[in-house]
Amino acid sequence: MAKKTTTKKAAKKVAAKKAVKKVAAKKAPTKKVPAKKAAKKVAKKVAVKKAKAAAPAVVAPAKEPEVKKAPAKTVEKTSIIARVDVGFGNSLYVRGEGAGLSWDKGVQLDNVSPYEWSFVSTQAKGDVTFKFLINDEIWAEGENGTVAAGDTSISSPVFTW
Repeated sequence: MAKKTTTKKAAKKVAAKKAVKKVAAKKAPTKKVPAKKAAKKVAKKVAVKKAKAAAPAVVAPAKEPEVKKAPAKTVEKTSIIARVDVGFGNSLYVRGEGAGLSWDKGVQLDNVSPYEWSFVSTQAKGDVTFKFLINDEIWAEGENGTVAAGDTSISSPVFTW
């Protein structure tokens, strides 16, 4: 029986050696897994460092420089007002030069009250010369009127029918 125990012992030793080899063989792949994990960790750290390097450091937001606004341009209104009774059913027109007026065709004034007519323009660049007409046909008597850009002229034209 001694032989059987020795053969059994020898068989156990061989089996143990094979098991050790298998364990050693199995350990090698398990060592590679942590190496992969370590490589992933290193890659993540590198990516994080690159992202941190690319992103600027957190700084309190800088105040926008104060933009000094130019004073708002006030639109200068040039007004021509006529205080006259032109008769029921008639309209008052103005012709002239400057502020969009022409000597060839009149611009109808707005009737703001029974005896008051108004023309307002923001186009005047200089003096405006003008004359009133009833229904853009009958000229007012006297000299042409003049008003500076941005001012108001109030007059009472006279018509002879």
